[in-house]
Amino acid sequence: MLLNQIMALITAPTANKEVADSISAEIKHTESVLSSLSFDEIVQRLVDGAVDLGVRILIAVVVFYIGKLIINKIHTIIKAIMLKHNFDKSLTTFVLSVVKITLLFVLIVSIIGILGIETSSFIAIFASAGVAIGMALSGTLQNFAGGVLILFIKPYKIGDYIEFGSYQGTVKEIQIFNTILNTPDNKSIIIPNGGLSTGTINNYSKEEYRRVSWDISISYGDDVDVARKVALEILEADSRVVKKYREDDKEMRQAAKELAPDNEEKEEKQDEKKEKKSFFQRIFGRKPKLKDEVEKWKEEQAEKIKAKVPKVDCTPTVSLSALADSSIVVTIRAWTRSEFYWGVLYDVNEKIYKEFPKNGLSFPYPQMDIHVTQGA
Repeated sequence: MLLNQIMALITAPTANKEVADSISAEIKHTESVLSSLSFDEIVQRLVDGAVDLGVRILIAVVVFYIGKLIINKIHTIIKAIMLKHNFDKSLTTFVLSVVKITLLFVLIVSIIGILGIETSSFIAIFASAGVAIGMALSGTLQNFAGGVLILFIKPYKIGDYIEFGSYQGTVKEIQIFNTILNTPDNKSIIIPNGGLSTGTINNYSKEEYRRVSWDISISYGDDVDVARKVALEILEADSRVVKKYREDDKEMRQAAKELAPDNEEKEEKQDEKKEKKSFFQRIFGRKPKLKDEVEKWKEEQAEKIKAKVPKVDCTPTVSLSALADSSIVVTIRAWTRSEFYWGVLYDVNEKIYKEFPKNGLSFPYPQMDIHVTQGA
């Protein structure tokens, strides 16, 4: 009782006088009780109190070790489930840390209650400290909240090439507070997650296919049909360029990938991994028959929807887009997979530069016509 009042004195400074009076009265009452007791009775009460405290400490120790064992088991089960369902590595680490810290806090509060200490005072202290820390680290907490949103919503993932403001690069690591980009010239850019979670992000790797465009200037008087013919021949000869439909190109590349000789070795390694399963993989790796039927039904529905959606024509095109001051501008457009984008852009640039002059097409320089009029 006295200990609880002292804790109340610490946590409620506005009521210091009332609590101090209460403590003083409690001390006087204790003195009067002790003075009325004999020495043997005092010793007996001390022994009873010591035994009661010892029993409480023993129970607290047992509860602590049992609680730790349960927390470790819960941690292991959650980790096995997240690994089985291929959750993001950063998200897995974050969730496991939050779960473990929360359970440890509950365990500590429970042990404090077993020891006979009023837990509401400690909770009030932790809450006050949390508010103070939150006000001091408002910017950091904003980045923390942004990191949580990014890990759950996943606007980008590790390996994606993104653009944020004036920064571009491949996502190397997604941390709780920051995201690390690796630029093409191997620079590491650390961006706070707070801005990334609320700002505009251009994720170049989100879609499988991208359109490549070239604006080529040729001289007035050059044959546009010849330019169109040469450009289409260059694109037709490049196997990375989509010839008609993206869906057909995707199926063709998937078939070629499955026929690759390296796939046999990969399949053998996957079979070996399937044979060697851990205890939790054996428990959580079994899929009920009903779940298999549901997944099969989903795949069938997805195929039906896909069949109803019309294919997008991605045939390369060459158009006369502008009549400029010193040249006519021919715009060439084609589609390719995102990973081939830069290779196709640069290679076709070089081929156009070499092939156009061979077919009588010239690249003009800026020019000006000057008319001289002789005076009388």
